[in-house]
Amino acid sequence: MSALRKDDFGERLPTQVESATADQLRQIIASQAKEGEDTQLTVTLPEGKPQTIALTPALTASLMDLLRLVSGRQGFQMIPLTAELTTQQAADLLNVSRPYLIKLLEAGKIKFITVGRHRRIKAEDLFAYKQARDTTRDQALSDLAKSDADLVLKGY
Repeated sequence: MSALRKDDFGERLPTQVESATADQLRQIIASQAKEGEDTQLTVTLPEGKPQTIALTPALTASLMDLLRLVSGRQGFQMIPLTAELTTQQAADLLNVSRPYLIKLLEAGKIKFITVGRHRRIKAEDLFAYKQARDTTRDQALSDLAKSDADLVLKGY
């Protein structure tokens, strides 16, 4: 499997019918879901025989996230954590330029491997960097907001 497969919704937006179907399925699952418990769904097989499926809470949450994207008519791509990304794919996921990503790699900020002359970044390493970067940004914004509030209280 390639890192970024050309899945249906990776290259196009969901149709109105797909969006409506996803929203209907999302509502069905939501009506059966209970916090912290498996979600029990009963489906009818082609022979007319009903079969119950138990979705774990993690699977339910993931499926609901996917259905929200489709029902909202948004495109998406699924990337396994074990996937090896090209520098362009990684830069696109971080929303930075490829040259900037190369600087991050060379500075040791993100782990990578070399395949021939090409750099490859494991998706899990890229997502770990992104999480750390986002946490640092969030903390800096919180600190800035707190400083601003303190200045307002002091009358500046």
